[in-house]
Amino acid sequence: MRSDKPAAPVRDINAVLADHEKRLMAIPGVVGVYVGLLEDASTPCLKVMLRQADPKLEQSLPRVLEGYRLIAEVTGEIKPLAPR
Repeated sequence: MRSDKPAAPVRDINAVLADHEKRLMAIPGVVGVYVGLLEDASTPCLKVMLRQADPKLEQSLPRVLEGYRLIAEVTGEIKPLAPR
């Protein structure tokens, strides 16, 4: 039987992010990735920051990585701050 509920995470979320960060950042339109929280403010998840809204890109992203939910959010372009 197939379950729609993701399997419980086995590894630490920071290790999962480190292993998948380069692959996610290589996707055109992705400007950042980080560890965040779901709307319940207590469940960790992976967040993928997008340059602009792109339903096709959002649908191509995995919903779960190693048991952690992956959430896309539109942040716009990310640029480094100018040195002081």
